[in-house]
Amino acid sequence: MGLCNCLDNVSLPPCAWFEGDKRNSYASMIAGLLFFAGWWTLIDAATVYPGKIPAGYWMCGVAGTLSLIMVNSVSNAQMRGDTYEGGCLGTRGARIWIFVGFVMGFASVIGSCAILFTKYINEDPHYPGVALFLQNALICISSIIYKFARSEDLWG
Repeated sequence: MGLCNCLDNVSLPPCAWFEGDKRNSYASMIAGLLFFAGWWTLIDAATVYPGKIPAGYWMCGVAGTLSLIMVNSVSNAQMRGDTYEGGCLGTRGARIWIFVGFVMGFASVIGSCAILFTKYINEDPHYPGVALFLQNALICISSIIYKFARSEDLWG
């Protein structure tokens, strides 16, 4: 009996999250982990270097979070016009809403990159600027994963 055989008889109980289609579960967990890591990075930088991140710079992350909510509140069926007939603008309104959401997300990444290179590149602790950029990049990646990696076949 060697080291290779010591875990042969160990069995874990089945997890309800991973029964059936696992794609939505994995996509949701990865997107949530990236979103958490983004905010955690900025909060860590703000606590390690207090006063180095002005209050206005937090708005990039808030805009990225609003972008995540806006992008993922519109289903693909609403974008195609299959199930969405109501509202004041119908399918066109859903497409405008998701476009504005994507613009906000990419603008928050570009804004945080501009803040990194204009303010923090010449200061001694670079970490607050890098954390601000990482936060917005991770939130944007999280939004994209949560939108496009899930399958909506199970919903309707």
